[in-house]
Amino acid sequence: MTTYDYNLICIGGGSGGIACAKRSASYDKSVLCIERARLGGTCVNVGCVPKKVMWSAASIADTVKHDMEHYGFSGGEGVKLDFAKLKKRRDDYVKRLNEIYGNGFKSAGVTGIFGECTFVDAHTVEVTGEDGKKTRYTGDKIVIATGGRPHFPPGEGVEEHCISSDGFFDLEELPEVAVVVGAGYIAVELAGVLNSLGSEVHLVVRKGKALREFDPLISDGLDAEMEKAGILIHRNTNGVAKVVLDEQKKKNVTLHSGDVIYGADVVLMAAGRVPNTEDLCSECEWAPNTEMLHLECCGVKVTSRKYIIADEYQNTNVENIYALGDVCGKVELTPMAIAAGRRLADRLFSGKEEHKEAKVSYECVPTVVFSHPTIGTCGITEPQAVAKYGQDNVKVYTSKFANLFYGIFDMEPAQKPKTLMKVICVGLDEKVVGIHVLGMGADEMMQGFGVAMKMGCTKADLDSSVAIHPTASEELVTMGVWGTSPQESGAKVSPLNGAPSAEPRLS
Repeated sequence: MTTYDYNLICIGGGSGGIACAKRSASYDKSVLCIERARLGGTCVNVGCVPKKVMWSAASIADTVKHDMEHYGFSGGEGVKLDFAKLKKRRDDYVKRLNEIYGNGFKSAGVTGIFGECTFVDAHTVEVTGEDGKKTRYTGDKIVIATGGRPHFPPGEGVEEHCISSDGFFDLEELPEVAVVVGAGYIAVELAGVLNSLGSEVHLVVRKGKALREFDPLISDGLDAEMEKAGILIHRNTNGVAKVVLDEQKKKNVTLHSGDVIYGADVVLMAAGRVPNTEDLCSECEWAPNTEMLHLECCGVKVTSRKYIIADEYQNTNVENIYALGDVCGKVELTPMAIAAGRRLADRLFSGKEEHKEAKVSYECVPTVVFSHPTIGTCGITEPQAVAKYGQDNVKVYTSKFANLFYGIFDMEPAQKPKTLMKVICVGLDEKVVGIHVLGMGADEMMQGFGVAMKMGCTKADLDSSVAIHPTASEELVTMGVWGTSPQESGAKVSPLNGAPSAEPRLS
């Protein structure tokens, strides 16, 4: 019988790799986790966590500049941002999280090492440490969780004069003029942050608007709010043709449409991310790092875009090698990778009958965009519902209103920031297949509705929940003519028509 150094080797110390490693170790398995940079991956270091810090700072700026005077406060004109202090506090917090992850490995019994990792064969990897020393390790099973990285599109001067979303967190001062290129959630988030903190922001989108894959109510609504906030949106540009420096070292950005944006201090490319397989495959179309992981040595297959091909159980085409997280290109969200990592560990190592077919579900995944204002969404869009189920089977409820927070603002009602909501239902029982929210508090209200959708709620189930007043979220349980939708429940024990709540099973 072949023996290995470890029961499991995780390549990548980001959210998914850490989750899989620690859960596997909890089943008394020997686990090695290899990371080439800082523990926590994109989310902790250059993603969700520092971005939320910056979003919070931007929200405070909005309160000071736009909101406080309406509540009788004065003095906002003299408030200044110490960007260097904000950056240091943010970076120190991230470093603490790095240390917490390292200590978490120790308490969980996971061996963590740093270095560049390459495959030797399907059970063997070679790690090159910072000192150049190469060490080989063998594992019965290997998980690839190397994540993704920002992508620079082609164009004269693009890589030379632009920064990526990662580079945003290296900025030492707030730019006076910033150009953000991209139409996805990273682009709108960072554009919103920079705008609220005081930069002149130009958002460059290839087509008509940002977030085109989101429900039209949401993407159109955000588009209007961004313009109202002062973001200059350049539409139907087909992207950036070139970026050149002028005599003052400012950046002039020429778009494929022929338009030119002059005098930018920062050009931020947020045109998408690609999987970190450049170290895994020697035939990648981008330049590989000096040490390549050589997937050809173990036989793992990738797509034409270099995402690792993995099934719903995270299996690759090689029996003992698995892949999860952004490197697979399915649902590229931190909690998704964490859930996939834990469920994979359960299936591989728990030994329990209930985990024999354990896998993560990629359906009804709630998510939030930290734009200004925020977006919360779960399920499918209205166009997707119509395409899947047919127009006659889809019923849509919508609402548009100004949050009570803005009720006392001395301005015309049309100028007050709006909250937009949509509940998409399908079938005779009006099963809820999509909930979409744009507006204040959307980020905090979506989690609970995500639980309800995961449990198969219907419109009647939403109506059966007594509203919490006064809140924005109560609108989601009072839409339409309340209580008149088909009295069908998706719950295991129906809550409709005053029925008692389900009791826990005690034996």
